[in-house]
Amino acid sequence: MEILTRPALLFLDEPTSGLDSAASYHVVSRIARMARREGMTVVAAVHQPSTEVFGLFHGLCLLAYGKTVFFGPAADTAQFFALSGFPCPSLMNPSDHFLRTINKDFDKDIEEGMDGKKMTTAQAIDTLVNSYKSSVHLDKVTHHIQDIRATGGAVVKKEERPSFLTQTWVLTKRSFVNMYRDLGYYWLRFAIYIALCLCVGTIYYNIGHSYGSIQARGSMLMFVAAFLTFMAIGGFPSFVEDMKIFGRERLNGHYGVGSFVIANTLSATPYLALISVAPGAIGYYLTGLQSSIDHFAYFAVVLFTTMMVVEGLMMIVASAVPDFLMGIITGAGIQGVMMLNGGFFRLPDDLPKPVWKYPMYYIAFHKYANQGFYKNEFLGLTFPNNQAGGAATITGHEILRDYWQVQLGYSKWVDLAILGGMVVLYRVLFFVIVKLIEKMKPMVQRLRFRSDAPSVHIAENGSAGSL
Repeated sequence: MEILTRPALLFLDEPTSGLDSAASYHVVSRIARMARREGMTVVAAVHQPSTEVFGLFHGLCLLAYGKTVFFGPAADTAQFFALSGFPCPSLMNPSDHFLRTINKDFDKDIEEGMDGKKMTTAQAIDTLVNSYKSSVHLDKVTHHIQDIRATGGAVVKKEERPSFLTQTWVLTKRSFVNMYRDLGYYWLRFAIYIALCLCVGTIYYNIGHSYGSIQARGSMLMFVAAFLTFMAIGGFPSFVEDMKIFGRERLNGHYGVGSFVIANTLSATPYLALISVAPGAIGYYLTGLQSSIDHFAYFAVVLFTTMMVVEGLMMIVASAVPDFLMGIITGAGIQGVMMLNGGFFRLPDDLPKPVWKYPMYYIAFHKYANQGFYKNEFLGLTFPNNQAGGAATITGHEILRDYWQVQLGYSKWVDLAILGGMVVLYRVLFFVIVKLIEKMKPMVQRLRFRSDAPSVHIAENGSAGSL
């Protein structure tokens, strides 16, 4: 993935780890050809390379416990070891010989010099380090560094970071394709929504305009506002995977948090719009709600906006709870609490005023979705009144005021506008949380490092301390 950015300097940590000698050769040879083609410098740490793989490297740096044993052309290493008294045996892999000579993890290993003298590995390392300090290889490296400092070296043109619009456009296209290919992201939800709306439409099929249809209409609309939007958490596992990719690419500085948030919102919009219109039309017209296109359009827009709100809520949960199982549980719990005080299971005037009425009732997006649906459906309708002593008919306005306790001081468009504001608010909160995590994470790591550091106790008489 880093190769895609065509960097001037590429670091590879054990690119041949876990590969056999043939696979290692093919991998490193491809990297070498790419480096020549792109004019790229590749710095790699390779453990126990084969003879063929070792021959592909132009330069070699051998380190032993913080000391430079050799730094120069890889082809000159065997001659350097031989002149220092440690020739490579015939038919032996040179890299194996170099590593065995300077590896003192096994204290009992004894190296035998060219003169037949026995010495420990530590003595062999000291001999090679001193030999390198007085060798022509160190002189070449020193002069090369001085030339670079004097001339400034070759100027590497740093590519400018793409603009905000370019970042957003590219991320939107990629996210749209990912959502299209991932069946579990939206397509499975689309199928489930169709099945649920068929169930709703057949259960409430052509409910008519009787007095009993008042409760049926309210129940059907509440199901749409609560349980259909609740299904939006189904895409949470896929979004968690997107967050992992975002975290890696964000650390590499490829794009900003704002680009990611906007791109995710734009790419999800057509899928959520499709889910709102197609299954929503099935449930809406089978039930027999107000059939004008204006009323259905409002119904579909509120359903779409509410699902956008839930997706924004799950984005916030994903930023705080990256584990998808815990995230689903957390998101479901939050929505369950909001659903309880949304104005259906407990009427607004009956909610306990501390906490549940103020502020939870006004925070829950179900309040605005339910009231928007109710105003859209009941206003303009008239029902027969079965209550004793009352008028022969009851209007939708009276039902909203007395039956559902809906706030009629403002229109249904205000409810929709508040839901739209929640869409923006939740994504802004996600943006802020991600930025705060980026700022706080290094500070937390520093504090943890300090707390884990061993304390030093110094005796008063100046004697040796203990760690």
